[in-house]
Order: sequence, then C-alpha cells, then structure tokens
Amino acid sequence: MKDFIRKEQLFSHSIDNVWNAITKQEEISTWFIKADFKAETGYKYTFTASPESNCTEITGEVKQATPYTLIYTWIVGGTTTETTVKWELTETNNGTKLILEHSGISDYPSETAVKMFGDFNGGWDNCISELSGYLKQTIHAG
Repeated sequence: MKDFIRKEQLFSHSIDNVWNAITKQEEISTWFIKADFKAETGYKYTFTASPESNCTEITGEVKQATPYTLIYTWIVGGTTTETTVKWELTETNNGTKLILEHSGISDYPSETAVKMFGDFNGGWDNCISELSGYLKQTIHAG
C-alpha cells in the first residue's frame, strides 16, 4: 500500500493569500473545518468537524510553520495513530503552486489503513476544491 497521498493544485492567487487561507484560524474555519489553530511550531491544534461527518475531531501539533511550508501531525478522533500533513507553497509566474502530502497512513492497522487511505484521498480532493472555491469567492480572482 502506498504510504502517502500527494495533491498538487495551481492557484491564480498570490502566495500570501493562499498561505493565509491554510494558516489563519478564521480562514480555515470558513472553508475547511472549525479550527483552533495557529501556524506556530509546537501549537497543539483541534479541528472540530460537524456531527454528520464520520469523524468529529482531529488533533495534532504544528511541527513546522515557515513561509511557505506548514507541517503538522494529524490524529483522527477515536484513534491513536499519528500521521503527518504537509502543505508546501511555491510562487509561480501566474500565482501559487500548492503541494499537499499526507503521510504515515500505513501506520494504521492493515484494514483500517486501506479505509483511511481512501477516506483521506477523497477528503483531500474535497478540501482542495473547497479551498479553491474559497479563494475565488473571497479574493475575487481566478
């Protein structure tokens, strides 16, 4: 089984606009999940999803928050498996390239790992789509 998910997306928005969208608590809470989050190394965060979702809470710790790389651990409520999420932004001629990687998924028990990989893969597709919609609506560009 592949141990990580990788997503790439190009945005026609400035690197700072994309960075703010993935690191500012107020912005994350608008397009992703209600967040108690600070892009500060060592900050222990909590994402609280709606009760309708399969998972109501995600916790972890910010490991790196340097422009323009954000790395944090990811622990799904009801589990003890720690995985890692990395967001990396690069400025392009036309905006910003985002690379998202979620690794360590094979650390879940075998059948759970397969299910989580599928859930995370689809979840990150939806997440990038929501981020794109948020940037288009909020920043009024692209």
